[in-house]
Amino acid sequence: MGTIHYGGGGAPIHIEDRALAHLKVVIATKLRRGESFTLSWRHPEGQPHGRSTLWLHPSIPLRFVFDDPEPAMLSREWIEELANSANSSGGIMLVAEHFDTADASAPTAES
Repeated sequence: MGTIHYGGGGAPIHIEDRALAHLKVVIATKLRRGESFTLSWRHPEGQPHGRSTLWLHPSIPLRFVFDDPEPAMLSREWIEELANSANSSGGIMLVAEHFDTADASAPTAES
């Protein structure tokens, strides 16, 4: 389980390492361009029922921490889906990865 530390305070946000690796690519791309946006997710089991949303801005400190020392293999399709949602008025909505066994494109290593 990876962690996002955002801003100077508040509780860390725990997200599964593979999902966090994909989010990192999309978030870093948006912030590098100076773009602000929201990130929303449903609370995982074991937490109070509901969902949360963060406003991500390039001037606010952000750190990604991964439990697994090895980079995850990334899915281009999942990154594109997250990037498309990041560019929408609703921002990124973290959703489960969709596997398409007919897809012949190879995953890439995390940057």
